[in-house]
Amino acid sequence: MKPEMLADAGAVAREALAMILDSASRALAREGRFRLVLAGGSTPERTYCLLTETVSDWTGWEFFLGDERCLPADHPGRNSTMLRHVLFRHIPVEDARIHRIPAEQGAEAGALAYEQAIRGRLPFDLVLLGLGEDGHTASLFPGHEHPQERLVVPVHDAPKPPPDRISLNYHTLCAAREVLFLVSGAGKHDALARWQRGEDIPAARIHGREQTRVLADEAAVHG
Repeated sequence: MKPEMLADAGAVAREALAMILDSASRALAREGRFRLVLAGGSTPERTYCLLTETVSDWTGWEFFLGDERCLPADHPGRNSTMLRHVLFRHIPVEDARIHRIPAEQGAEAGALAYEQAIRGRLPFDLVLLGLGEDGHTASLFPGHEHPQERLVVPVHDAPKPPPDRISLNYHTLCAAREVLFLVSGAGKHDALARWQRGEDIPAARIHGREQTRVLADEAAVHG
């Protein structure tokens, strides 16, 4: 894996925006709809802000989440809360095309419910992912293995709070046409270096069927 190095987190966000728009254009022309999996984190958040200022026609866009924390539905620590504030309240997309993970039900019940919600909507067109300092992505952590038959998995004993989460499984993410990793900050340098050395971190297990890109800023590349 060789990351594409950009100057800073803002540049990563702008290049991510360009890829989202390109992927959307192709998917909409091909099938009349665009299924996008969203990630949490500050760099994706920058991208979503840019997206609201760029796209004027949201016809055919459909949104999913890569993972969620098992917290109350309106908790500020949830990805869905961030997405509501920076993206969904600013765009004219009906709620039926925003597929939130019902993590407030708990890891087991929420994972089963989300699996049913997405089963008929696979594969995704584009998946956005981040990279944790330990090499995790979505809520797929080092040392955690999950049943292959599950599209969505409950996660327990996460090494960072909260301990219970829900995540799309590896093969669900890998079935997507395209995967885009957004990596910024010196804190991600070690994980990115391990990935480049070929170590078996969770992020290294995920790749799109047609394209996988890793956008990283200078701080993440050089430390």
